[in-house]
Amino acid sequence: MMEMQGQESMGRWDGLCSRDASSRAEAMEFICQEVMRKVEAIGPIKAANPSSPAPGSPPNSDLNGILVHLLMLSRRCPFEDVRERCAQLLQDIQDLGIRIPRPLGSGPSRFIPEKEILQVSKVDARTQAIFEDAFAALHRLDNISLVMSFHPQYLGSFLRTQHYLLQMDGPLPLHYRHYICIMAAARHQCSYLVNLHVNDFLQVGGNSKWLNGLNEAPQKLQQLGEINKILAHRPWLLTKEHIENLLKTEEHSWSLAELIHAVVLLTHYHSLSSFTFGCGIMPEINCDSGHTFRPPSLSRYCACDIANGNGHANHHDDLPGNQEMCGEVEELMERMKQLQECRDDEEASQEEMATRFEKEKTESMLVVMSEDEECVPSRDISRHFEDTSYGYQDFSRRGEQVPTFRAQDYSWEDHGFSLVNRLYPDVGQMLDEKFQMAYNLTYNTMATHKDVDTSMLRRAIWNYIHCMFGIRYDDYDYGEINQLLDRSFKIYIKTMVCSPEKTTKRMYESFWRQFQHSEKVHVNLLLMEARMQAELLYALRAITRYMT
Repeated sequence: MMEMQGQESMGRWDGLCSRDASSRAEAMEFICQEVMRKVEAIGPIKAANPSSPAPGSPPNSDLNGILVHLLMLSRRCPFEDVRERCAQLLQDIQDLGIRIPRPLGSGPSRFIPEKEILQVSKVDARTQAIFEDAFAALHRLDNISLVMSFHPQYLGSFLRTQHYLLQMDGPLPLHYRHYICIMAAARHQCSYLVNLHVNDFLQVGGNSKWLNGLNEAPQKLQQLGEINKILAHRPWLLTKEHIENLLKTEEHSWSLAELIHAVVLLTHYHSLSSFTFGCGIMPEINCDSGHTFRPPSLSRYCACDIANGNGHANHHDDLPGNQEMCGEVEELMERMKQLQECRDDEEASQEEMATRFEKEKTESMLVVMSEDEECVPSRDISRHFEDTSYGYQDFSRRGEQVPTFRAQDYSWEDHGFSLVNRLYPDVGQMLDEKFQMAYNLTYNTMATHKDVDTSMLRRAIWNYIHCMFGIRYDDYDYGEINQLLDRSFKIYIKTMVCSPEKTTKRMYESFWRQFQHSEKVHVNLLLMEARMQAELLYALRAITRYMT
């Protein structure tokens, strides 16, 4: 995002985030005058030689940055008055012969048609209040929030937690927080999140040299690289020795409170990378790849629109086998009913339950994620972390086993929650609310069917993810997973949770073809929160072992 000149100018742009309409109007008036002054300073636009190219994208990059910011506000600001004034101002500038930017692509997601995602201009009062809070805190309403707004109750909890972790009082300084976010998102080559936090890092006064690579950052942050890598790909390998190394280093040591803050940020951004790729989140309008100053081509759609499936009446129409999929919802509901009846009739022995878990865990390692070639991280992101070859797949190819972590020995509810709350007050509570919200969220619907109890399905998805991480619940029958989750769904889950950068639109479309996009986004919330909790459990168990 561009850097505004001078404190007063910055203050005026901040004024657009105010809930007070007169403050916004005053700020907008000032901005209009400032922008028109800059436009006039470019020269006598009206007198430009008609045979010369249009003044186009002016050489004044400061003005370009402002125009892009205005474009973002005209599309994403939750206040209607600001959206309208920014759109009008851009139109006035275009009328003077200055080329203005336009968004690339169509909407916040590559996978979900824009018309199905909540429009900023058409939300209910509760969602409007959540959008306004987010905009006041971050001065943006990002694409992740727009996609999550299918589920406003969850979005409120998510934004409260993220705001607290990044902006409120806490053990770590602000620039460290954003740098840790960059480190975490870079593990999965998630350029969307890296770009957001590079901007935030610089805005809170971060040293731009650190962005040249982890080796340019302070030693203290470099030491976090090892647990970043382990948590992202093989959290079961984290030991109390890793924790001891961070806490005991003489001059660059971490305090326990700082380490808890860092671990929560790492796990939050690893799992948010999963959500970003799993929902096909597009670059923000004001990021380089989110807009262009080139005029639209003659054809009605640009290539990005076509890639986004613009013009398709139904996002599943082009998939083979659509006719056979007609009964998939009813079939799944029937299996849920039968499992419920079996539960009531007979209970498997503890030995049988343990065997079913081990079988499911072994099978989950054999699920092939993607036939695509391995992703080679682009230099601009991979420089933020070392050992780019370290990923999830390496151990399963060598036949390594994931050890079993029994939830009754160390659970979030009985152990992790209180440890986080003790060392980083209120955060345990916020995370707990967010986990519960994702796990318990239900509208009692499945596709077009109403009054359906989906708790069995939600539990199977959550427990399958924890099973992939080796976490076992003694009271759960893992035989249910194979009954409820088919192969295409398992491939999607494993890819999104373990190697999210390999998630494709085809994978998203090939599971649960008859379900609504809002239901698939709900699945992605479950995957994100289950992954975060699994990583956190391993980190917190290692910290507890160090402390005892």
